[in-house]
Amino acid sequence: MSTDLLELAITSTRSVLVGVVPEQLRDPTPCAKWNVGQLINHVVGDQFFFLGVLAGEERIYDSSDFSLGNFLSIFDIGARLCVEAFGNEGVMIETFTLSSTETTGSSLVRIAATDTFVHGWDLARATGQSTDLAPDLAVKLLVAEKVAISPIVRSASGSPFAPERAPGVGASEADRLAAYFGRHV
Repeated sequence: MSTDLLELAITSTRSVLVGVVPEQLRDPTPCAKWNVGQLINHVVGDQFFFLGVLAGEERIYDSSDFSLGNFLSIFDIGARLCVEAFGNEGVMIETFTLSSTETTGSSLVRIAATDTFVHGWDLARATGQSTDLAPDLAVKLLVAEKVAISPIVRSASGSPFAPERAPGVGASEADRLAAYFGRHV
């Protein structure tokens, strides 16, 4: 596996981040525990989180408030470093620890791509932007996640994943992926 999916997810989510205006930072999102500003913090922080996992660091999510500054620039830096780290020789076959679980680099890059893309969808939905994001990428991620996510990890609380929802008639491919992760579409 290469970094292609992650790079496409970053590009898609970046296109949404560009459209966020400061007045929207306190608006709710499909992620019940986060408003737009908090979700931006998660999306930006995730780039550094996965970078830390690859470095073998014990990682917790960064509590920085990226949304108050030039979050797009910080996202770009984190995304570039993250893609470079995943692109290093041997990373895809190496084993890493994520939430007390061992996973390969190829699985971890898929997780990073999916997380980046789905939270980009969340931001698009919350800020009134189109959720018809990167259809080919959404299909690839959905196929991969249907294999990777077991029904036993779904719970009503959404930890770690909410139950799958029906996407509805006319849903985009990205909407279908979001519904798979329990989002209301």
